[in-house]
Amino acid sequence: MSRRVAEAGLFARRPGGYALRIALTLGVFLAGWAVVVAIGDSWAQLLLAVGMAVATTQVAFLGHDAGHRQMFRRRGHSEAAGLIAGNVAVGISYGWWVDKHNRHHANPNHEHEDPDVGAGALVWTYEQAAATRGIRRWVARRQAWLFFPMLLLEGLALHVSSVRALVGREPDGRWRTPVRHRAVEALLLGAHAVGYLGLLFTVMSPAKALLFLAVHQGLWGFYMGCAFAPNHKGMPMPSADDDLDFLRKQVLTSRNVRGGHVVDLALGALNYQIEHHLFPNMPRANLRRAQPIVQAYCAEQGIGYAETGLVESYRQALGHLHEVGRPLRA
Repeated sequence: MSRRVAEAGLFARRPGGYALRIALTLGVFLAGWAVVVAIGDSWAQLLLAVGMAVATTQVAFLGHDAGHRQMFRRRGHSEAAGLIAGNVAVGISYGWWVDKHNRHHANPNHEHEDPDVGAGALVWTYEQAAATRGIRRWVARRQAWLFFPMLLLEGLALHVSSVRALVGREPDGRWRTPVRHRAVEALLLGAHAVGYLGLLFTVMSPAKALLFLAVHQGLWGFYMGCAFAPNHKGMPMPSADDDLDFLRKQVLTSRNVRGGHVVDLALGALNYQIEHHLFPNMPRANLRRAQPIVQAYCAEQGIGYAETGLVESYRQALGHLHEVGRPLRA
């Protein structure tokens, strides 16, 4: 399969396409903040907060691509792009996210290896549900109903996790999370916080600034959660007893979402999750072209290839959450 994809030229970087994508995405992002300044102390800022949540998520997608070195071959260029998109523009630690996301790619949907399905605010297995106590148990019983409301806190969770990754140490003094440029990242996160909060409270009254912050951060987290949720939630969760090769490990745990160019743009091409997991360094614009090659090869090998619509992907994810919480409702 890799040979077929290579013969189609789909591993080649697309510097021109990425230059245009970066210019347009950052251009809209910066223009949005310029409009925020121009409008000043107005209730219309709440509508702008909605638009800025969309723009912020699109910038975060650029950080994702940089983390996988889809844009540039050189690590330094990718890290620079990731620090600008992540730490400066969005306010999350690029190094923390890369470490977490690489562990996800290495063992997708593995309860003990994939940090995205570890026990937390939500539970993904019967065992995780049974271990909950107190308020977490109350949430686990109702987590399918609470899923979308809880996504409004995802942005806050990402910010908090970023700070904890940069300052957290183990009892023996070792850093809890490996981050290559810890001091630089901390400086850039601080600059983001000062610039973001300073701009809001300078151009708006405190009440409007706080409402803008709540709408912007809430909807940004909601959008991010909605973009990543369809990819693996509700798909098989292999354990240490499952002896899966790389191809099956990546394909059987992932779900593609069809919907055309609009969905491609809205989800940052993460709707081609199977192709992305097989070839994480592939530029996002090539994933659509790789799909028929991958799908045909999986059919030849008798490997299930999951693809569904966007609404159905959420139904399957919520169905899994509801089923996991079922024993707690008995």
